[in-house]
Amino acid sequence: MKIFITKRAEKNYKSITNYLHKEWGANVVEALNKRTRHFFDLLEIFPEMGSIEFPAKNIRGLQLTTQLRVFYTVKEDRIIILSFFDVRQNPEKKNF
Repeated sequence: MKIFITKRAEKNYKSITNYLHKEWGANVVEALNKRTRHFFDLLEIFPEMGSIEFPAKNIRGLQLTTQLRVFYTVKEDRIIILSFFDVRQNPEKKNF
């Protein structure tokens, strides 16, 4: 399966990495990038490894780090990354 990343997810991820770089430095950002790449590799093999978060829309979620949750959906032969969500935010802001 091929992974596609929505513009919203790209924007979320960039915002998170910018914050991490500013507050914690390049090493923390590189560790997150490495963990994200590893997650994508696993997701291509096991696309249904995340728990169902929103059944009506078939949206799955998985905790990438303590503070970061990834939301995605599986459609036909594609895995679509919908959003990266900092769990310290207001849960009402989960927006797809």
